[in-house]
Amino acid sequence: MAKLGKIGVGGKNPVRIMGILNTSPESFYKKSIKTTKIHVKNTVNQMENEGADFIDVGGMSTAPYLSTTVSEKVESKRILDAIKIIQNISNLPISVDTCRSKVARDALEFGVEIINDISGLKYDPKMQETISKFTPSLILCAYDSKTVFGNTIVATKKLLKESLKLAKKSNISPEKIVLDPAIGFFRNTGEGHFFTKIKSNWIDRDLSVIKNLKSIKLSHPILISVSNKSFLGHLLGKENPTDRLFGSIAAETISVINGADIIRTHNVEATKDAITIASKLSK
Repeated sequence: MAKLGKIGVGGKNPVRIMGILNTSPESFYKKSIKTTKIHVKNTVNQMENEGADFIDVGGMSTAPYLSTTVSEKVESKRILDAIKIIQNISNLPISVDTCRSKVARDALEFGVEIINDISGLKYDPKMQETISKFTPSLILCAYDSKTVFGNTIVATKKLLKESLKLAKKSNISPEKIVLDPAIGFFRNTGEGHFFTKIKSNWIDRDLSVIKNLKSIKLSHPILISVSNKSFLGHLLGKENPTDRLFGSIAAETISVINGADIIRTHNVEATKDAITIASKLSK
């Protein structure tokens, strides 16, 4: 068992839901983008009413197939603007989706409790220093800046172990760490900076990970983020992310049955219903 902020995750806790709040107009899923105060406020209220346990705020799209990098200043401003609104209307723990230390520091100074680093503390050399100073809860994603070869399950575990060592060096308690096997971020090619290159079929990799979640846990809770992602689009023949809701729910349900402890989603209400049933039916 662990805690993300003040919320217990894993173990005998119920499966938790992390609602996604995108403040980046470049995001792959246009329906999820919220850039005005009223949109942010309404979305957070809605997600909380629908059963979200956390709000995950992103200020820069990291979709591997998009070239969407923005400056740290822009990313930080977007995130801080959203944090201020959320803190005024909700007590839900806030997670900030960033792999850049300056952005993380700005958010942590504003009282954020969770950092969701898709590079698993590997992208920004200064991130460890920031994490060590503030000791937040962490979501660590599997990531490598170099091409990964061989069995992707073995490779995923290896990369997560590397991130756990970095967190330990940064004085983060194991009880404050959740692992994310990075569905959608192992690709053959891409335009972004934040994905792991592999030679094998990336869709097969993602499916294999979801099938083998228990073997990837490494004694930590697992977060899965599949909502509206492109592997579903490829499998379903649906190019528009808006058309992938049913596929997302199916993948999230199977993830819970296979051991996921947190589901990160754009679709809180539908996900809540699905994982409630999946939790009752899982062994």
